[in-house]
Amino acid sequence: MSSTSRTTVVEAAGALVWRVRTGRLQVALVHRPRYRDWSWPKGKLDPGETVVAAAWREVAEETGHDVVLGVPLPPLEYPLSEGRLKRVHYWAAQVAGRDDAAALRARPPVPRASRDEIDQVRWYDVEAAAARLTRPADRAPLVALVSAHAKGRLDTRALVVARHGTAKRRSTWTDGEETRPLTPVGRRQSATLVPVVSAFGAGRVVTSPWRRCLETAQPYASAAQVPIEHVAALSEAGHAHAPQDVTAVVEDLLQWPGDSLLCTHRPVLPTVLAALAAHARRSVRAALPAADPYLHPGQVLVAHVAQHASGPRVVAVETHRSPM
Repeated sequence: MSSTSRTTVVEAAGALVWRVRTGRLQVALVHRPRYRDWSWPKGKLDPGETVVAAAWREVAEETGHDVVLGVPLPPLEYPLSEGRLKRVHYWAAQVAGRDDAAALRARPPVPRASRDEIDQVRWYDVEAAAARLTRPADRAPLVALVSAHAKGRLDTRALVVARHGTAKRRSTWTDGEETRPLTPVGRRQSATLVPVVSAFGAGRVVTSPWRRCLETAQPYASAAQVPIEHVAALSEAGHAHAPQDVTAVVEDLLQWPGDSLLCTHRPVLPTVLAALAAHARRSVRAALPAADPYLHPGQVLVAHVAQHASGPRVVAVETHRSPM
């Protein structure tokens, strides 16, 4: 794709906010009086904003609901004026509950949209929502959401796996490897990951005790007001000594009934990914990073985990990078 075509893409994000009432799957639609249409809550990215941060922010603005994102849904693309293309990224989402208080503390206040922009927010059974949507193309993410619900892949928790931000080069650091810090770029990467991790509701922070991982996890832990759990197994030395202990950490987080953040190092990632793959269906295993460096500095992989009778199942994965 040429640089010219890239600049013509208008990026937007939103979510299909869902709930189950009396056994029926329902979703929230918004009415825009200016266009006289019913659609999903969504909007354009602010400068420097990630798609996941824009998704929860736009939902909060247009519906008044704080939400936690779940599995990604099919994006939509359609032409705008002057040859531009609009791309809208969607996620399934649920209204935040008491277990999501930490993630909500990490978010800034979001003002409601004016009634000139959004004048109605209504819940509909999915069949009624499909009929109410003004644009037929908007039904595509709804079809995916209904399918995920039918297959037991909609009600999920997130395990966010982060590689620490950009650190000082090994060759320039004369102290112990465990004390090597982030660079200024790495610190900015860590700060910009806060709204990304918050999007997926992390209420638990587990990290290697080495300095560059602690500095990566600290901005989110401070904003969310949660303690950092130091796990020696997630350090490079701990992994080299007992990689099975890393697998045990991942297994524990997959079983844990909440959303969490795990921060570690590049040499540890293959073991983390193998543990995720052991609980993933074939198409999801194929979507996991398979080549070094697996994740770039400051990048996260989000594993969406459904709890089944047979145990945790990774039903979807996605990756996101800091905008730095």
